Amino acid sequence: MKRPLQVTLLVLSGLGLLHASLFTDLSLRFVKEGMRPMLVASGVLLLVLGVAEAWSSQKPVGGDDADGHGHGHDQDDGHGHDHSTVPRIAWLLFLPALSLLFYAPPALGAYTAAREAPKAVAEQRYFDPLPATSPIPLTLTQFTSRVQQDHKRDIGGRSVRMTGFVTPDKGADGWYLTRIIFTCCAADAQSVKVRIHGAAALPANTWVTVTGTWHPGGTLGTSSAPAALDARTVKQVAKPVNAYTDALPLF
Repeated sequence: MKRPLQVTLLVLSGLGLLHASLFTDLSLRFVKEGMRPMLVASGVLLLVLGVAEAWSSQKPVGGDDADGHGHGHDQDDGHGHDHSTVPRIAWLLFLPALSLLFYAPPALGAYTAAREAPKAVAEQRYFDPLPATSPIPLTLTQFTSRVQQDHKRDIGGRSVRMTGFVTPDKGADGWYLTRIIFTCCAADAQSVKVRIHGAAALPANTWVTVTGTWHPGGTLGTSSAPAALDARTVKQVAKPVNAYTDALPLF
């Protein structure tokens, strides 16, 4: 890879990172919101390196050296071998750089969630009393924790409201309301799912807000109770900007 192409690669990579993290929300498909400033800084650094490399390449090679003998120095080792070239495989680096600018990989969604077990919720021993409002806005994790760990069983019979995307389940009754959660980035993504009964599934990856009550099964307040909901209403909503968190309903 020649030097001008190395400069081009640095500049394209920098622009790609800035495009994904500063000028658009594409970076949220790959990393958590808190890592956005680091991506911006990396993009700026790559641009600076590219400009510096381009500027240094404009300086004449060889010329008089410091001792005045006029011996030019090139990058050969004295045996006619040029070690300045980059392995050809480096050309592949252009693919991710260009993809950030022109074709971002699709976001994780129902295809990923359908092929992995739901994320285990953290153990919780104490639960605050549920508010008197109805329906109660909950995250999918909060609902699952209440159903399987709240020994007071306050969630039984209460109307709740949750937001997520549709994950079909062709082999069984119902479908899943789903959220994918990043701990750090897409590589460690995990899903939390609540089975929905009593309502037809919309197309996969459709974002919806579901209102309903817990679907009885097992023993409420223990791990035998399913994280499931008897739906009363299902309303399509816009996909949130930061889709990889288990957030409260959008409205």
